[in-house]
Amino acid sequence: MAELETLVSQAYRERERLKEREVAQAVEETIALLDAGKIRVAEKVDGEWRVNAWIKEAILLYFALRPLEPMEAGDLRFFDKIQTKQNLKEQGIRVVPPGVARYGSFLEPGCVVMPGYVNIGAYVGAGTMVDTWATVGSCAQVGKGVHLSGGVGLGGVLEPPSASPVIIEDGAFIGSRCIVVEGVVVEEEAVLGANVVLTSSTSIVDVTGPEPVITRGRVPARSVVIPGTIPKEFPAGTFGVPCALLIGKRKASTDQKTSLNDVLRTFNVQV
Repeated sequence: MAELETLVSQAYRERERLKEREVAQAVEETIALLDAGKIRVAEKVDGEWRVNAWIKEAILLYFALRPLEPMEAGDLRFFDKIQTKQNLKEQGIRVVPPGVARYGSFLEPGCVVMPGYVNIGAYVGAGTMVDTWATVGSCAQVGKGVHLSGGVGLGGVLEPPSASPVIIEDGAFIGSRCIVVEGVVVEEEAVLGANVVLTSSTSIVDVTGPEPVITRGRVPARSVVIPGTIPKEFPAGTFGVPCALLIGKRKASTDQKTSLNDVLRTFNVQV
C-alpha cells in the first residue's frame, strides 16, 4: 500500500509519469481496491475522521487515464469513462432500475439503491437506503443504517485532495430534498428534516437553550435539525438568509426506530 501511495502521489505532482506502465497500473489497482472496499477515501481513527488524500489523487488520475467510450447496461446506452459496478448479486446489493453505482464506489451488503446515484470514491454502509433520486457524490462517506430520503443531494468533494468529503455517520436520517455539501459532517443518529441545506458556512443554530448557539460544518450526534432563516444586514436592508435550526435531541433510552418515530411526532419534522 505504501508503494501504491508513493507512485500515485508522485504522478499527481508530475502528470507525465502517467505514461509509465507501472504508474498506470498503480492507479488502476488503487481504484480496484476502492471498489472492493479494501481502502476508503476517509476513515475514522480515534474518533476523528482522517482523509487519505492519495486515494483522491488516484481518482483524479484515473479520470485522466480513462478514455471516453460507449457503454451499455441492458437497453440503456452511455458514453463515459467509468463503468458501473458489477456483480451486485454476489455483493448483496440491491439496485433498482435505473439506479446506478459507479465503479470505484463501495456499498456494503444490505444496501438498497433506488433510482439514485452513487459516485466514484463513495462508501455506503450496510443496510443504508439510497432513496429515489438521491445522490451520493464523489468520495462521500455514508454510515450503516442511514436513510437518504428522496431527492437528497450529498455533494462530491474531490479537489483539493486534502479536503474532507461529506460524511453521514451511522443511523442518521436525512429528509427529502436535503442538501449536504463541502465536507459537512452529520454525526450518528442525527435527523435532518426535509429541505435542510448544509454547507461549510451554513449557520447551525441551537435553539434549545435560553440563547442561540451557532456552529458550522457539523451536526452533533442525535440532533434534530430543521430548515430556518436568520437575519443578516445588507446595504439594502435586513433580510433572512437560510440556516439550520437544531431543535432537540433523539432519546437515548429507546431503540433507534422508536426514537426516530418519536422524533418525527414530537418535533413535527417533515421528511
